[in-house]
Amino acid sequence: MSSIKENIESFTAQLPEGVQLVAVSKFHPVEELAEAYEAGQRLFGENRAQELVAKAPQLPADIRWHFIGHLQKNKVRAIMPHVTVIESVDSVELLQLIEKEAARIDRTVEVLLQLHVAQEETKSGFSVDEVLQAADDGLLTCFPHVRVCGVMAMASLTDDMEQVAREFDLVRRTYLTLKDGCFDESEDFNHLSMGMSDDWQVAVKYGATLVRIGTAIFGPRKY
Repeated sequence: MSSIKENIESFTAQLPEGVQLVAVSKFHPVEELAEAYEAGQRLFGENRAQELVAKAPQLPADIRWHFIGHLQKNKVRAIMPHVTVIESVDSVELLQLIEKEAARIDRTVEVLLQLHVAQEETKSGFSVDEVLQAADDGLLTCFPHVRVCGVMAMASLTDDMEQVAREFDLVRRTYLTLKDGCFDESEDFNHLSMGMSDDWQVAVKYGATLVRIGTAIFGPRKY
């Protein structure tokens, strides 16, 4: 069985230039995160606010924490001192709350707009129509303490890679529409986060700049 260090080295060797690895560390202990850190990993993704808040003080300060799960509004304040990127912004209301909490502690936080393109209704996110309408209405670019840096999405949980490809292509096209539209003057809007352990190669083909890999690095969850 390969080590966490070997897994990270294997993944980073396969990623094209310009594509970054977010090591999804949910349900794994800080000792394993520390092993990944020693292997050079600096981007870590957490799905649960309480886990991020508990782990961050135990690990080096130069880690860039990505929050990638559904973010409940009552958890925004808790993660704000620790998180670098909130990838799962699924509504204008959440954007407004993130702005309020970032301003409260006088910091700026990066976010990605989560798109819902998968067939599972349980997944969160803006629909393509919703995000484009919000852009047209000027609702995505009026936050001084929030930098909108791109979009994030999950494909359907399926073995049909052609369907996954269609969904990632839709995400890419929506990202480009936003980039050419309300974010055309933004130097920050340049990230496309999509792809996990089973479909990251497809995601990279369709322009992913961030891939979120958990099981293939850390193995099955530990708790």
